[in-house]
Amino acid sequence: MTDSQKVEVQKHIRCVPGDVARSVLLPGDPARAHRIGEQLEQARLIAENREYVVITGVTNGVPVSVCSTGIGGSSAAIALEELRNVGADVFIRVGSAGGRRKDIPIGSLVVMTAAYRGDGVSDEYLPLGFPAVADLDVNNALIQAAKELGYNAYSGIGTTRSAFYVRNSALNEQLQRAGVVAAEMEASTLFIVGSLRRAKVGCIVATDSNIFLDKQPTLAEKEALYLQGEHMTIRTALRAVQLLEGSM
Repeated sequence: MTDSQKVEVQKHIRCVPGDVARSVLLPGDPARAHRIGEQLEQARLIAENREYVVITGVTNGVPVSVCSTGIGGSSAAIALEELRNVGADVFIRVGSAGGRRKDIPIGSLVVMTAAYRGDGVSDEYLPLGFPAVADLDVNNALIQAAKELGYNAYSGIGTTRSAFYVRNSALNEQLQRAGVVAAEMEASTLFIVGSLRRAKVGCIVATDSNIFLDKQPTLAEKEALYLQGEHMTIRTALRAVQLLEGSM
Protein backbone atom coordinates (compact mmCIF):
# COMPACT_ATOMS: atom_id res chain seq x y z
CA MET A 1 0.00 0.00 0.00
CA THR A 2 1.40 3.40 -0.99
CA ASP A 3 1.52 6.47 1.23
CA SER A 4 -1.27 8.09 -0.79
CA GLN A 5 -3.50 5.06 -0.29
CA LYS A 6 -2.82 5.04 3.45
CA VAL A 7 -4.17 8.58 3.64
CA GLU A 8 -7.40 7.48 1.95
CA VAL A 9 -8.12 4.50 4.21
CA GLN A 10 -11.53 5.03 5.77
CA LYS A 11 -11.39 5.11 9.56
CA HIS A 12 -14.06 2.51 10.33
CA ILE A 13 -14.62 0.33 7.27
CA ARG A 14 -10.87 0.21 6.50
CA CYS A 15 -11.37 0.54 2.73
CA VAL A 16 -9.71 2.58 -0.02
CA PRO A 17 -10.98 3.51 -3.50
CA GLY A 18 -11.10 0.38 -5.62
CA ASP A 19 -11.98 -1.93 -2.72
CA VAL A 20 -15.73 -1.77 -3.19
CA ALA A 21 -18.11 -1.95 -6.13
CA ARG A 22 -20.51 0.77 -7.15
CA SER A 23 -23.40 -1.20 -5.61
CA VAL A 24 -23.27 -2.28 -1.96
CA LEU A 25 -25.64 -4.40 0.09
CA LEU A 26 -25.97 -3.26 3.70
CA PRO A 27 -26.98 -5.95 6.20
CA GLY A 28 -26.92 -5.04 9.85
CA ASP A 29 -25.58 -8.38 11.06
CA PRO A 30 -21.90 -9.17 10.25
CA ALA A 31 -22.85 -12.87 10.07
CA ARG A 32 -25.42 -12.00 7.40
CA ALA A 33 -22.68 -10.20 5.46
CA HIS A 34 -20.75 -13.48 5.36
CA ARG A 35 -23.90 -15.36 4.30
CA ILE A 36 -24.37 -12.90 1.44
CA GLY A 37 -20.71 -13.29 0.53
CA GLU A 38 -21.30 -17.02 0.14
CA GLN A 39 -23.77 -16.22 -2.65
CA LEU A 40 -21.19 -14.25 -4.65
CA GLU A 41 -18.68 -15.37 -7.23
CA GLN A 42 -15.04 -14.37 -6.73
CA ALA A 43 -15.85 -13.19 -3.19
CA ARG A 44 -12.98 -11.52 -1.32
CA LEU A 45 -12.96 -10.40 2.30
CA ILE A 46 -11.75 -6.81 2.05
CA ALA A 47 -11.86 -5.70 5.67
CA GLU A 48 -13.22 -6.66 9.08
CA ASN A 49 -13.25 -4.01 11.80
CA ARG A 50 -15.71 -3.53 14.66
CA GLU A 51 -19.21 -4.16 13.23
CA TYR A 52 -18.04 -3.62 9.67
CA VAL A 53 -17.41 -6.69 7.49
CA VAL A 54 -16.69 -5.73 3.88
CA ILE A 55 -16.77 -8.31 1.08
CA THR A 56 -16.53 -7.69 -2.67
CA GLY A 57 -17.48 -10.14 -5.39
CA VAL A 58 -19.59 -10.63 -8.49
CA THR A 59 -23.25 -11.55 -9.04
CA ASN A 60 -24.06 -12.80 -12.54
CA GLY A 61 -21.20 -10.74 -13.98
CA VAL A 62 -22.01 -7.57 -12.02
CA PRO A 63 -19.57 -6.34 -9.34
CA VAL A 64 -21.15 -5.95 -5.91
CA SER A 65 -19.96 -5.40 -2.37
CA VAL A 66 -21.40 -6.14 1.05
CA CYS A 67 -20.82 -4.10 4.21
CA SER A 68 -22.43 -4.90 7.55
CA THR A 69 -23.50 -1.85 9.55
CA GLY A 70 -24.24 -3.16 13.04
CA ILE A 71 -27.41 -2.11 14.86
CA GLY A 72 -28.84 1.39 14.64
CA GLY A 73 -28.55 4.58 12.67
CA SER A 74 -25.24 5.87 14.00
CA SER A 75 -23.15 2.97 12.70
CA ALA A 76 -25.23 2.71 9.51
CA ALA A 77 -24.56 6.39 8.73
CA ILE A 78 -20.82 5.86 9.20
CA ALA A 79 -20.88 2.92 6.78
CA LEU A 80 -22.72 4.81 4.06
CA GLU A 81 -20.58 7.93 4.46
CA GLU A 82 -17.32 6.00 4.20
CA LEU A 83 -18.50 3.73 1.38
CA ARG A 84 -19.58 6.83 -0.54
CA ASN A 85 -16.11 8.29 0.03
CA VAL A 86 -14.50 5.33 -1.71
CA GLY A 87 -16.80 5.32 -4.72
CA ALA A 88 -20.04 3.45 -3.96
CA ASP A 89 -23.28 5.18 -4.92
CA VAL A 90 -26.00 2.50 -4.89
CA PHE A 91 -27.01 0.97 -1.56
CA ILE A 92 -29.57 -1.65 -0.58
CA ARG A 93 -30.26 -2.34 3.06
CA VAL A 94 -30.84 -6.10 3.46
CA GLY A 95 -32.17 -6.41 6.96
CA SER A 96 -34.65 -7.78 9.47
CA ALA A 97 -37.72 -6.03 10.82
CA GLY A 98 -40.87 -6.50 12.81
CA GLY A 99 -44.07 -6.68 10.79
CA ARG A 100 -46.59 -4.00 11.66
CA ARG A 101 -49.74 -5.28 9.92
CA LYS A 102 -51.79 -8.32 10.83
CA ASP A 103 -51.66 -9.56 7.24
CA ILE A 104 -47.82 -9.68 7.19
CA PRO A 105 -46.69 -13.06 8.56
CA ILE A 106 -43.23 -13.67 10.01
CA GLY A 107 -40.72 -14.49 7.28
CA SER A 108 -42.30 -12.07 4.80
CA LEU A 109 -40.38 -9.83 2.42
CA VAL A 110 -41.01 -6.10 2.79
CA VAL A 111 -39.73 -3.36 0.50
CA MET A 112 -39.69 -0.13 2.50
CA THR A 113 -40.51 2.79 0.21
CA ALA A 114 -40.07 5.40 2.95
CA ALA A 115 -39.74 5.53 6.73
CA TYR A 116 -40.99 7.39 9.77
CA ARG A 117 -37.96 9.16 11.21
CA GLY A 118 -37.68 7.87 14.76
CA ASP A 119 -34.03 6.89 14.40
CA GLY A 120 -32.53 9.75 16.43
CA VAL A 121 -29.67 10.22 13.95
CA SER A 122 -31.11 11.57 10.72
CA ASP A 123 -32.14 14.84 12.36
CA GLU A 124 -28.42 15.61 12.71
CA TYR A 125 -28.29 15.61 8.90
CA LEU A 126 -31.58 17.21 7.86
CA PRO A 127 -34.57 18.66 9.74
CA LEU A 128 -37.40 16.25 10.58
CA GLY A 129 -39.69 17.89 8.03
CA PHE A 130 -37.55 16.42 5.25
CA PRO A 131 -38.93 13.00 4.23
CA ALA A 132 -36.92 9.78 4.45
CA VAL A 133 -37.70 8.20 1.08
CA ALA A 134 -36.12 5.35 -0.87
CA ASP A 135 -34.66 6.00 -4.29
CA LEU A 136 -37.31 5.24 -6.91
CA ASP A 137 -35.00 3.26 -9.23
CA VAL A 138 -33.76 1.02 -6.42
CA ASN A 139 -37.26 0.59 -5.03
CA ASN A 140 -38.66 -0.44 -8.40
CA ALA A 141 -35.75 -2.81 -9.04
CA LEU A 142 -36.41 -4.57 -5.72
CA ILE A 143 -40.10 -4.98 -6.50
CA GLN A 144 -39.36 -6.24 -10.02
CA ALA A 145 -36.70 -8.64 -8.72
CA ALA A 146 -39.10 -10.14 -6.20
CA LYS A 147 -41.72 -10.65 -8.90
CA GLU A 148 -39.19 -12.32 -11.22
CA LEU A 149 -38.17 -14.70 -8.44
CA GLY A 150 -41.78 -15.53 -7.63
CA TYR A 151 -41.73 -13.97 -4.17
CA ASN A 152 -44.63 -12.13 -2.57
CA ALA A 153 -43.13 -8.83 -1.38
CA TYR A 154 -45.12 -6.32 0.63
CA SER A 155 -44.22 -2.67 0.10
CA GLY A 156 -44.96 0.57 1.86
CA ILE A 157 -43.83 3.02 4.51
CA GLY A 158 -41.99 1.61 7.49
CA THR A 159 -40.88 3.06 10.78
CA THR A 160 -37.34 3.37 12.11
CA ARG A 161 -36.72 3.60 15.84
CA SER A 162 -33.68 4.17 18.02
CA ALA A 163 -34.35 2.12 21.20
CA PHE A 164 -35.02 -1.58 20.69
CA TYR A 165 -36.27 -2.27 24.23
CA VAL A 166 -38.53 0.77 24.49
CA ARG A 167 -42.04 0.13 23.17
CA ASN A 168 -44.20 3.19 22.62
CA SER A 169 -47.59 1.51 22.38
CA ALA A 170 -49.47 4.70 21.52
CA LEU A 171 -47.08 5.52 18.67
CA ASN A 172 -47.13 1.91 17.43
CA GLU A 173 -50.92 1.95 17.26
CA GLN A 174 -50.97 5.33 15.56
CA LEU A 175 -48.47 4.21 12.94
CA GLN A 176 -50.35 0.95 12.46
CA ARG A 177 -53.52 2.91 11.70
CA ALA A 178 -51.50 4.80 9.11
CA GLY A 179 -50.58 1.49 7.47
CA VAL A 180 -46.85 1.18 8.19
CA VAL A 181 -45.55 -2.18 7.07
CA ALA A 182 -42.53 -2.83 9.29
CA ALA A 183 -40.37 -1.48 12.11
CA GLU A 184 -36.57 -1.58 12.15
CA MET A 185 -33.59 0.58 13.17
CA GLU A 186 -31.63 1.80 10.13
CA ALA A 187 -33.72 2.62 7.05
CA SER A 188 -34.65 6.25 7.73
CA THR A 189 -31.05 7.11 8.55
CA LEU A 190 -29.81 5.53 5.33
CA PHE A 191 -32.52 7.22 3.25
CA ILE A 192 -31.63 10.65 4.66
CA VAL A 193 -27.86 10.26 4.39
CA GLY A 194 -28.35 8.93 0.88
CA SER A 195 -30.41 11.98 -0.08
CA LEU A 196 -27.80 14.35 1.29
CA ARG A 197 -24.83 12.51 -0.23
CA ARG A 198 -26.53 11.99 -3.61
CA ALA A 199 -26.61 8.22 -3.35
CA LYS A 200 -29.34 5.82 -4.42
CA VAL A 201 -30.66 3.94 -1.38
CA GLY A 202 -33.30 1.23 -1.08
CA CYS A 203 -34.36 -1.24 1.59
CA ILE A 204 -35.66 -4.78 1.68
CA VAL A 205 -36.21 -6.64 4.94
CA ALA A 206 -37.50 -9.98 6.13
CA THR A 207 -39.86 -9.90 9.10
CA ASP A 208 -38.63 -11.73 12.19
CA SER A 209 -41.56 -10.83 14.44
CA ASN A 210 -44.94 -9.09 14.46
CA ILE A 211 -46.41 -7.75 17.69
CA PHE A 212 -49.84 -7.43 16.07
CA LEU A 213 -50.34 -11.10 15.21
CA ASP A 214 -53.16 -12.74 17.17
CA LYS A 215 -51.12 -15.92 17.66
CA GLN A 216 -47.43 -15.51 18.47
CA PRO A 217 -45.05 -18.27 17.29
CA THR A 218 -42.31 -19.58 19.56
CA LEU A 219 -38.81 -18.12 19.31
CA ALA A 220 -37.61 -21.23 17.47
CA GLU A 221 -40.49 -20.93 14.98
CA LYS A 222 -39.75 -17.24 14.45
CA GLU A 223 -36.07 -17.91 13.78
CA ALA A 224 -36.83 -20.65 11.26
CA LEU A 225 -39.35 -18.48 9.41
CA TYR A 226 -36.97 -15.52 9.43
CA LEU A 227 -34.09 -17.51 7.93
CA GLN A 228 -36.32 -18.46 5.02
CA GLY A 229 -37.19 -14.80 4.56
CA GLU A 230 -33.56 -13.73 4.82
CA HIS A 231 -32.61 -16.10 2.00
CA MET A 232 -35.28 -14.49 -0.19
CA THR A 233 -34.16 -10.95 0.66
CA ILE A 234 -30.58 -11.77 -0.32
CA ARG A 235 -31.63 -13.29 -3.64
CA THR A 236 -33.95 -10.35 -4.32
CA ALA A 237 -31.32 -7.73 -3.50
CA LEU A 238 -28.72 -9.41 -5.71
CA ARG A 239 -31.17 -9.61 -8.60
CA ALA A 240 -32.01 -5.92 -8.08
CA VAL A 241 -28.31 -5.07 -8.37
CA GLN A 242 -28.23 -6.88 -11.70
CA LEU A 243 -31.29 -5.02 -12.93
CA LEU A 244 -29.92 -1.66 -11.84
CA GLU A 245 -26.60 -2.31 -13.58
CA GLY A 246 -28.44 -2.65 -16.86
CA SER A 247 -30.46 0.55 -16.37
CA MET A 248 -27.89 3.09 -15.16
